Amino acid sequence: MAPGIAFASATKTTKGRAVADEDPTSLKRRNDELEAQLRQSLEREERMRSELEKTLERLRFAEEAEERLCSQLGDLEAEAVDQARSYYYKVQSLTEQLSRAQLLLQKGVKSQA
Repeated sequence: MAPGIAFASATKTTKGRAVADEDPTSLKRRNDELEAQLRQSLEREERMRSELEKTLERLRFAEEAEERLCSQLGDLEAEAVDQARSYYYKVQSLTEQLSRAQLLLQKGVKSQA
């Protein structure tokens, strides 16, 4: 069995908690420091919570804008299809008219000859 070495502890135990052997002023100062850190932490947490809420609001706004843009894009695509279809039918009509006109011209040239 290995020999053991015991060290004396510089802390006392009070109700299950270790308390350093310090004078009351240093404990008070440490307590004040911890309270200041806690206040800072709470303030930081509140700032972060506020920033998170603002970010979530911007996200909601962006999502709504995206939905509006998608809707507008869909409307524009439908309008573009209608215009393309209309243009196609107009080209078809003009092609038929041109074809008929050429046939009439050819008949007229043949009848004069």
